Amino acid sequence: MARKDVVKKWLDIVEQDLKVAELNHNHGYWLYAAFLCHQALEKTLKAYWVATHDDDPPFTHSHTRLLNGCGLIDSLSDEQLRFITLIEPMYIEARYPEQKLDAAKMLNKEASRYILNKTNELIQWIEQKL
Repeated sequence: MARKDVVKKWLDIVEQDLKVAELNHNHGYWLYAAFLCHQALEKTLKAYWVATHDDDPPFTHSHTRLLNGCGLIDSLSDEQLRFITLIEPMYIEARYPEQKLDAAKMLNKEASRYILNKTNELIQWIEQKL
């Protein structure tokens, strides 16, 4: 598969993740909205990686690692860096229920909306660099 097709495939999934995140937010499932925002951002970074590297992105859920590998970390604003610090822990491994509970305590309707908005802004910023 051509690299541009792989990039498109990643970005198509990002679009689906964001739609489902919005649905979860609208129904009060803020933890799952935040998780899907995490996933959408991760996949956007992996699309960027594929578009700008000759190798495949690493198997990681770390936005920081992906941003570093993509060479984008130094281009982020302080606000964007703070957002990365907020969203990175929203990756929830199913085998750790206590992690799920800790993340859920941080979320409410306003926090969920903030995460959705900032995720969309950061994804647009990354896509403009493609």
